[in-house]
Amino acid sequence: MSLQEDPVQREIHQDWANREYIEVITSSIKKIADFLNSFDMSCRSRLATLNEKLTALERRIEYIEARVTKGETLT
Repeated sequence: MSLQEDPVQREIHQDWANREYIEVITSSIKKIADFLNSFDMSCRSRLATLNEKLTALERRIEYIEARVTKGETLT
């Protein structure tokens, strides 16, 4: 009977090892996904801020161009 238990026990140990490996991989994938989501939000926020600054600069350039075209002084 001990001959039959040995392969079964080996199978059980291999199953647990596989489950632990799968858990490590799953956990690593979750960490990567969390990082990528955080990075995405950070980039979107920074790009939105940059877009606001560029829009303000474009408006100011248009204003200055209009004044120069009309011959007004810039003081």
